[in-house]
Amino acid sequence: MKALTEKNDAPAGAKIVGQPDEYIFIVNPNSRSGQGYRLWEQVEPVLKERRIRYQALFTKYRQHAVKMVQELTAGLNHHTIVVVGGDGTINEVVNGIEDLSKVTLGYIPTGSSNDFARSLHIPTDPIQALNNILSPSRCLSVNIGILRYEDKKRRFAVSSGMGFDAGICHEAMVSPIKSLLNTLRLGKLTYVGIALRQILTIAPGQITVTLDDSRKLHFKRAYFATAMNLPFEGGGFKFCPDADCKDGLLDVIVISGLSKLKILTLLPTAYKGWHTRFSGVYLFTCRKMEIASSISLPLHTDGEPVLRQTNISISLESENLRIIAGGF
Repeated sequence: MKALTEKNDAPAGAKIVGQPDEYIFIVNPNSRSGQGYRLWEQVEPVLKERRIRYQALFTKYRQHAVKMVQELTAGLNHHTIVVVGGDGTINEVVNGIEDLSKVTLGYIPTGSSNDFARSLHIPTDPIQALNNILSPSRCLSVNIGILRYEDKKRRFAVSSGMGFDAGICHEAMVSPIKSLLNTLRLGKLTYVGIALRQILTIAPGQITVTLDDSRKLHFKRAYFATAMNLPFEGGGFKFCPDADCKDGLLDVIVISGLSKLKILTLLPTAYKGWHTRFSGVYLFTCRKMEIASSISLPLHTDGEPVLRQTNISISLESENLRIIAGGF
């Protein structure tokens, strides 16, 4: 493994018009069971060949990216940060940014789910993703969500939810199956397999969802409630097909009142967003959502587990983040 920090100093005048003075790459070498580092080895020679100014910072443990980005963005300067990792690394970087308006974010996906890349049409091929960053055709000013629980808060770029979907994330984090399937390049199946097991074992509970401090909804047999900033989560489930990260709104999905057999039948249709046609699937939009549960439920932000909770609040940050998206 290389040192924590690598730096490439290109000769004066090497900057290409429209490019920042320097790109800062946050690399998770262990994403997708080690694929992150191998993909970085494909990307770095291109940067050197094109004489791009860059730094590469490698994460060594969970939440390391948060600390690194906090230090990087503590001043007043604008930074272009490129994440080489999965949705979890995106989540850490977003949580580390001190001022969202002073960062442009690029992404080279190396994860097993890649819902952030899927939603923003970012290429999964590392060289294509790099070219998209160095010569961007589309930059978006996007909303960033914020989850509040107890006296804590965490941002998210994709989604945050309670219940069944969070339970999948919790189990995937510790499951040896994920590592095996990632090695076989079948990481997406991790979430499918765990989802099937979770459906068979989870007990639906009573929750109250309050939208924009005014609309109160009671669900007696809810499996999960999730606020989404982008359409996809969980490795390609299109839970909120109309979610738009630029509209200043959260899209909310609640699954309640269904038998486990019906959920098993319905789940595959979520890959196409067709699950929204069925009763028991509730969709809403709001600027703020609160969830109160009769029992503590698993919780996640962008697939990253949070301790089980009974009461949470989800809204949007006041500042947007500039993201280099892919073309259509």
